[in-house]
Amino acid sequence: MFWRSVVGKLVITILLLVSFVLFILTILLLQFFENFHIQEAEKTMMQSASKVSLLIEEHEEKSTIMEMTEAVKDSSTKVIIYFEDGEMWESDTSNDKLVDLGKLLPNENKKLDKVISSQKNVKEQTFLPNTETEVLVVATPVESKEAGVVVYQTLDVVNQTKAQTTKLIFVAAGIAIILTTIFAFFLSTRITSPLIKMREAAFELARGEFNTKVPILTHDEIGELAIAFNRMGRQLKFHINALNQEKEQLSSIVNSMADGVITLNRHGDMIVTNPPSEQFLQDLYFEKNITIDENNKQLPDVLDNLLQKVIQGESEAIYEISLQGRDWVMIMTPLYDSNFVRGAVAVMRDMTEERQLDKLRKDFIANVSHELRTPIALMQGYSEAIVDDIADTKEEKNELAQIIHDESLRMSRLVNELLDIGRMEAGHIELYKQEMEIKPFIEKIYRKFIGISEDQEINLNLIEELEDPIAIFDADRIEQVFTNLIDNAISHTDPGGFVTVKVMNNDKELHVEVTDNGSGIPNEDLSFIFERFYKADKSRTRTDKKKGTGLGLAITKHIVTAHQGTISVKSKENEGTTFNFKIPKITLK
Repeated sequence: MFWRSVVGKLVITILLLVSFVLFILTILLLQFFENFHIQEAEKTMMQSASKVSLLIEEHEEKSTIMEMTEAVKDSSTKVIIYFEDGEMWESDTSNDKLVDLGKLLPNENKKLDKVISSQKNVKEQTFLPNTETEVLVVATPVESKEAGVVVYQTLDVVNQTKAQTTKLIFVAAGIAIILTTIFAFFLSTRITSPLIKMREAAFELARGEFNTKVPILTHDEIGELAIAFNRMGRQLKFHINALNQEKEQLSSIVNSMADGVITLNRHGDMIVTNPPSEQFLQDLYFEKNITIDENNKQLPDVLDNLLQKVIQGESEAIYEISLQGRDWVMIMTPLYDSNFVRGAVAVMRDMTEERQLDKLRKDFIANVSHELRTPIALMQGYSEAIVDDIADTKEEKNELAQIIHDESLRMSRLVNELLDIGRMEAGHIELYKQEMEIKPFIEKIYRKFIGISEDQEINLNLIEELEDPIAIFDADRIEQVFTNLIDNAISHTDPGGFVTVKVMNNDKELHVEVTDNGSGIPNEDLSFIFERFYKADKSRTRTDKKKGTGLGLAITKHIVTAHQGTISVKSKENEGTTFNFKIPKITLK
């Protein structure tokens, strides 16, 4: 609104100030001119009375005095002459209110006697008896005679002059108010115009337009304010850019860290996360059966309890946790705002590989020794039986020889798989990529396992979501991946269970999920499943259902990695396991 704006306030202030000054000045001027007009009227009347008094002194003839008095007096006044012999004479007047003045003034002789006796002039303002007519009275004695002159004049003439003067004063005051209003608008507009531009520029700055500049229209304080405003905008832009650069640099550093980083406030809201920490949270949500809400992620109890401990103790806290077979060490440190703890930063380091290295170094020799010792022992025992002629018949010798042959093939397969893994780890794997139709490829694999699954009373399901019917990969190697994953799922699922193979293909990637509701993988072993010689059978006993060298998943991972893809697993013990692998669609090489 206008009245709330700077222009309105400034105009109203100037108008009120000028109006107050003009009001006081008008009152003083009216009072001054009223007194001035009365004094001037009295002065004129006194001059007329003095002239008549001189005429009386200089002339003896009353008729001459009367004629000359009529000539010198003002037509609106009334002159009364009191001669020495007591005769009173009244002059003519144009004022009707003073025509019968002598009849209205029966006591005027006493006043005249007082004037004559005191030889002093008299001036007074009074009302005529029994009337509302206010008159000015001037009386003067005749010095050489016992006579006197009294002059009367009503205030009508004075009031008319005063009214004209008052009208003139009010007109002048109105003109002054109008001029003041125009001047106030001009002045306030000139003052506030730069301020309005600064306000608009401030709104632009608030919206992030830091290149906004205020025009410098004057060289006074407002101009200096505009210069300071423009300098502030440049400094603000510089500091914002510096903060953005530091923020981007910090974000790049955090995102490139191998360790997970989570920044929390006092209320447990996650402010900053990086990819490793997000993977950690996904595993934690999965482990704790927490539904993920992208808009409002719930802070798990583990992190919340640790956060409260850090805030209350104002000290660093360390916590170790195992998720999906991976060992994490979490270090949470308080963040201070002066002396107040405003939150905390948690750094999560995956210690799985370090701990696995120690375990793998110990297990590798035991695994290789075990895998080789059994066939060697069998071959040695059966060959000794043949040498010692324990087998009597040819059929028995052939049976022993067949066992020795099978064990030698098993040793050969073990050595070949070790060589394959060695070549894969050295980067010498060769892929023969080609465009493949997914549907017949998958259905061929499905038919290969449908008989096995039916024999073991396991429901094998195939789900196909093929937006693109073509994918690019090495058919033999990917078939090996499918074989290993489906065979493992069937081997670790009890009769009556299910194995689901879900194949999704689009213009970006081939995505496969192999899910079962079998025995699952213990958390402590989940991080080892892609390592060499990993077996779910801890006792190392060989059954028809759980036979193998323990190298299948290691080979599977290397094949997927060679296709520039990724493979992962999620599992809960006694609930089931899900393997996921993704192969991006790339051009043939």
